[in-house]
Amino acid sequence: MIPAPWALLAEVTHACPLHCPYCSNPLELVRKSAELTAADWARVLAEAAELGVVQAHVSGGEPLLRPDLADIVRSAHRAGIYTQLVTSGVGLTPDRLGELLDVGLNSVQLSLQDARRPGSNLIAGRASYGDKERAAAVIRDAGLPFGLNVVLHRHNLDNLPDIIEVGARWGADRIELANTQFYGWALLNRAALLPTRDQLDRAKATVAEWRAAHGTKPELVWVMPDYYEGVPKPCMGGWGARSITVGPDGTALPCPAAYAVPDLAAPNVRDRSLAWIWEESPAFNAYRGTDWMTGPCRECPRREIDFGGCRCQAHALTGDAARTDPACALSPDHDLVRAATTAVDEDGRTAGADSFVYRRPGGPRISSNGSSRTP
Repeated sequence: MIPAPWALLAEVTHACPLHCPYCSNPLELVRKSAELTAADWARVLAEAAELGVVQAHVSGGEPLLRPDLADIVRSAHRAGIYTQLVTSGVGLTPDRLGELLDVGLNSVQLSLQDARRPGSNLIAGRASYGDKERAAAVIRDAGLPFGLNVVLHRHNLDNLPDIIEVGARWGADRIELANTQFYGWALLNRAALLPTRDQLDRAKATVAEWRAAHGTKPELVWVMPDYYEGVPKPCMGGWGARSITVGPDGTALPCPAAYAVPDLAAPNVRDRSLAWIWEESPAFNAYRGTDWMTGPCRECPRREIDFGGCRCQAHALTGDAARTDPACALSPDHDLVRAATTAVDEDGRTAGADSFVYRRPGGPRISSNGSSRTP
């Protein structure tokens, strides 16, 4: 029997005021005209609760751009699902947060791009640091559980001590230090984002020192940089094992990056129940368990620990989602990862390292010195 999922990632829109070059949204963004309605989300959330989901991450893009966001949160609350707002902070005013609290919002996760205004604005692709600072105060004043998410890469890893200090000063209970996972927009920007090994070693030491000095105030969560560890991350706890992602247009996926896996025939909540999608759809069963495994994964003693790594990364780097994740040192394709990290370690930078391709069709590229130009 397939265990019930415990979490739902509700991507209610792909619209966003930021243009982060590591964005987890697909390269092909869903248009507003194709988004599920609040009534659609109410049905999906009720089905999710019946299936066993206990927590929903209400995300995007920027969910605050949905004028009916309170209706969606209310539906989750009525279904008995704990809700966390995942936000850039742009548009999070006391009144807006109060509206969401009134309908049952339980917690907020705020993104931060860097410790200081210039670096944060550069990475976000627009001036937004002030919005984040104000949003942090709004969350703190409301007394909500407050998480801070920081995607780490070459341009901010050296600022990690200051990033942690900012999170503590802003009142975050938990800081997720998420080393960039290279697929989608991040893979497109890998040359600009991939850190050096020395940067990662210093960052790991910083985290250890902070924990030793401060314990869990705030709690620091270090998300493994799998390009450098030699072991793949246990992506999503295994394909179709713990969580469901529902995109803005109702596309249902076992992983937020699985948009890019071809021939997956991803089901849609407009056509099928969430229970059928979770239990019976070919997409959710494609890489469940271990029977699908090929190459070194099939006999590996870690096959039920790391589940062969990330299927989306395997496809992105090799063209075959069933191959061993190249982040694994045992993968026959590990040279694809080693070549990238070796180039950065030797040079400290690679071709394309001075500019980002922002998540904004036709938008400007902003170089690391702050200047902008149109592609």
